[in-house]
Amino acid sequence: MSLRSLSRLFVVFIGIFSAHAVAADEPQPAHGIAMHGDLKYGPDFKHFDYVNPDAPKGGNIRLGAIGGFDSLNPFIIKGNAAGGASFVYDTLLTSSADEAFSEYGLLAKTVRTPKDRSWVEFTLRDEARWHDGQPITADDVIFSFETLVSKGAPFYRFYYSSVAKAQKIGPKTVRFEFKPGENRELPLILGQLTVLPKHYWATREFDATTLEPPLGSGPYRVQSVDANRSIVLERVKDYWGKDLAVNVGQDNFETIEFEYYRDAQVSIEAFTGGRFDYRQENSSKAWATAYDVPAVKNGLIKLHKFTHNRPAGMQGFAFNLRREMFADPMVRQALGYAFDFEWSNKNLFYGQYSRSRSFFENSELAATGLPSKAELALLEPYKDKLPAEVFTKEYMPPKSDGSGNIRGNLRIASKLLSDAGWVIKDGVRVNEKTGQKLEFEILLSSPLFERVVLPFAKNLEKLGVIAHARTVETAQYRRRTDTFDYDMIVSNWGQSMSPGNEQRDFWGSAAADQQGSRNSVGIKNPVIDALIEKLIAAPDRAALITACHALDRVLQWQHFVIPHFYAGYDRIAYWDKFGQPKITPAQGTQFLTWWVDPAKEKALLAKKGSN
Repeated sequence: MSLRSLSRLFVVFIGIFSAHAVAADEPQPAHGIAMHGDLKYGPDFKHFDYVNPDAPKGGNIRLGAIGGFDSLNPFIIKGNAAGGASFVYDTLLTSSADEAFSEYGLLAKTVRTPKDRSWVEFTLRDEARWHDGQPITADDVIFSFETLVSKGAPFYRFYYSSVAKAQKIGPKTVRFEFKPGENRELPLILGQLTVLPKHYWATREFDATTLEPPLGSGPYRVQSVDANRSIVLERVKDYWGKDLAVNVGQDNFETIEFEYYRDAQVSIEAFTGGRFDYRQENSSKAWATAYDVPAVKNGLIKLHKFTHNRPAGMQGFAFNLRREMFADPMVRQALGYAFDFEWSNKNLFYGQYSRSRSFFENSELAATGLPSKAELALLEPYKDKLPAEVFTKEYMPPKSDGSGNIRGNLRIASKLLSDAGWVIKDGVRVNEKTGQKLEFEILLSSPLFERVVLPFAKNLEKLGVIAHARTVETAQYRRRTDTFDYDMIVSNWGQSMSPGNEQRDFWGSAAADQQGSRNSVGIKNPVIDALIEKLIAAPDRAALITACHALDRVLQWQHFVIPHFYAGYDRIAYWDKFGQPKITPAQGTQFLTWWVDPAKEKALLAKKGSN
């Protein structure tokens, strides 16, 4: 063979070898994606373990809601969206409730992403349809992303801030390219994208409130609307995705009605009176006292605690750092000594709660003890910018003996306030330089929380601090919190088992001045910003846990909130007409996997009629 022929053969061989190498490195389409590790469910799975695949369809259920609504658009900051408005739409992927963070194809048949997760590609199912019969396309996906970022609530801008561009690869395929930097969660975040119909919104204003029933693609559509009173959703019988494995055993109710009530007390009375069927109870007092009614005694209403293993997050009195009086962490720490959880739990909560101490409470993500070697590697570069306690002490909120006598705690608080420059003058705590009183308002959206605030305010009064509780109606509360027009509120930051990009919205500096963001405290701290990015870039579960621990410690020792309490279970009251799956997943009971049991409903109606 000639040298020239050998050269040609060598070139051909190298070309074939290179092609195989590229093919081997090319990411393959998959039926789902896990944040870390492997998926629980394989490509041929039939349904999730926590559903009943044979659950009957049918039955009408009524749910209670508080306040009112003036819009069917849940994606914008304007207006108050109706309950269940999101049931109308599908997302690209959908999460399972028995894994830390895994998603499986819904609108998307497959998802494709490289090892470094620098981009993600979704290919839509051919059968995916809008309720008007038109196919769902790549153009709809790109329109949805661009519209939510430009016109949606601020949350979307933070959540998708690391996306560089959305690109149409084909009629049914979209690729999202990401900005430089590690962000392993981004493919899953894009999987959560709610897809909106481009052709429908072409003639409508997306950023305006509306009561026009929207066009969607999901298992339900809006049947009727009575603004501020009720909304009824009806099951779409020819729903394109009803037989998908991710949907089997779910969305079983024929209609779902949300009926609105002025406040929680009225809602409870309506429920026990038979006006609606299912209620998740958030008040320990109500759980202990409000259900002492004949319907419970006769077994018509069932009360059940569903245990779960999901993180409780953090609830607490949140300081607004935009107020100068709360700028000093020593002041914030001092005021925390005036909240007597042990007395409150004994006398107000019927012993139902545990004290919160972590921003990732009730999970392995919560920081305990002293920092590990891996945590120190993240924290030590910022040692001169952090409280010394981050490295030397385990954070624990103030504790009492539950007797109501917290003189010891108040003495500590008084010294901290004096050291911070707030002294007693004529019985009132004032700033020794300006003479300003330490006086603030605690803004509430429900009178139920007044019973928690008032004892706290009385303890503050003993320190010379004046705190006023003010309860306002839902719409005003929403306006004031969206614009950060408050001194202190009761805030709650729920957490998933796999925290990520949403932490930017919770604690990130960029969110502090963005109206409608979840950074209610007004945190602007470059160390916290850096730790959030470490968390987002975590390459595996161990690194994620370490980053959460480090972030948690810094948040704890800045005293941004006065921690409240949590329960490791959901309190559910329901009229005995439902069937339930045998398995409750780690993230708690999933109501849309329940169904109306015809035999139980018939028996219930008979018992009601005989009473």
